[in-house]
Amino acid sequence: MLQAAEGAYRTITVRPEPSGFGAEITGLDLSRPLDREQLAEVKAAWAAHAVVRFPDQPLDLDQLEAFTLQIGPFGEDPFIKPMPGRPNVLELRREPDEKATNFGAGWHSDWSFQPTPPAATLLHSEVVPHVGGDTLFCDCTRAYEALSPTMRSMLAPLRAVHSAGRAYGTKGVFARETERRTMQIIVSEEADKTHTHPLVRTHPVTGRKALFISPVYTLGIEGLSPQESQAILGYLFGHMTQDAFVYRHRWRPRMLLMWDNRCTMHLAEGGYDGHLRVMHRTTVAGDVPA
Repeated sequence: MLQAAEGAYRTITVRPEPSGFGAEITGLDLSRPLDREQLAEVKAAWAAHAVVRFPDQPLDLDQLEAFTLQIGPFGEDPFIKPMPGRPNVLELRREPDEKATNFGAGWHSDWSFQPTPPAATLLHSEVVPHVGGDTLFCDCTRAYEALSPTMRSMLAPLRAVHSAGRAYGTKGVFARETERRTMQIIVSEEADKTHTHPLVRTHPVTGRKALFISPVYTLGIEGLSPQESQAILGYLFGHMTQDAFVYRHRWRPRMLLMWDNRCTMHLAEGGYDGHLRVMHRTTVAGDVPA
């Protein structure tokens, strides 16, 4: 992923990861509305680096919602009960005594099964254990660009079939779960529905192409047999999650993270059994993948 030119930002400080995928943004207070120039620079840095972190931002829920709306209108969050009185905020809480698998434990792009998946997800840390809980991100743009021209040509016309059924469907992982979970998951027949998107999508801001598939939500490829789909998808999933394309995010309290679902997928690691962990999440509406 291309890094912005040094000195390109006037109102914020941006420190990219060595690969350019992921960056830290400082020099602003997200508890207050950003002015036009600050907001434009934040959006530019987000477009350039896909995953951006804002350390030391002790936001309350009103402030988190207000900043989210500066990025764009709220997205729709199905299958998880939101916070009381906060229809656009999910609380990702795991109590110390919970034994259920940590939420978000498989590689995915948030809600890719929707006709218009969210452009952004924002996650704010409230209580962070001192062990475990990293979030891994895959750069689906560089992964696509590293494929051979022949493979890119083969993938260009393909459409991938997405569904929430494996996770939230009537026979999905959460429907079969026996351990108690603080987060209220809504198992539904709606989750078993399918929707297709281009396997390779073009980012509406950067114009760069990225693989738009994930092991959790992608069931197959339209027009191909299950065996043919698995052969292609299995190869791509292994290719995408190579260390060269992965950024490991380590959380600290009062940190806001914002990522681009249009060109990344992510995985939430566990490793914090016996500790309380509390995060608050919002999403920003996206567009129809093309």
